[in-house]
Amino acid sequence: MPYLFKLVGVSGTFDRLHRGHRFLLSKALEVGERIMVGLTSDEMCSGKQLSNKIEPFEVRRANLERFFKEMDAASRVEIITLNDPYGPAIEDSGLEAIVAGEDVAWRIEEINKIREKKGLQPLRLIVVELVKASDGKRISSTRIRKGEIDEEGCLKTLTSFSDQ
Repeated sequence: MPYLFKLVGVSGTFDRLHRGHRFLLSKALEVGERIMVGLTSDEMCSGKQLSNKIEPFEVRRANLERFFKEMDAASRVEIITLNDPYGPAIEDSGLEAIVAGEDVAWRIEEINKIREKKGLQPLRLIVVELVKASDGKRISSTRIRKGEIDEEGCLKTLTSFSDQ
């Protein structure tokens, strides 16, 4: 199957590898012959909401590796540690595109401005629509950490008093 790009990037925290993450990563596999996954470091996660509940880096990495193995694509993927919002996207001349959710697509403009100053080609942006939970709101790791939804986007229900 011919791919649109030789090398694409995708990045994130990938905490509680949920249906939205899997959709994003699948899109990267669809358009890129090789995939560079930037996985945020534990230090970079420290400022996120409910950061104390974010899975450790090695757990998140293992979940990504398992996903790519299940997709029979592990040989096409390199997982790197991200210590800042840009990673190699601002200096890698082999990178051709970034696959990103519509909520963070704005970051690519910043990256392309930096790349331009360095004499590098701008990256193409492949925007992926956010996956919605059963309540119509986006699936997010924060919502999962809060206990609102599960990794598939199903609402978590509490036992009501009327059931007793």
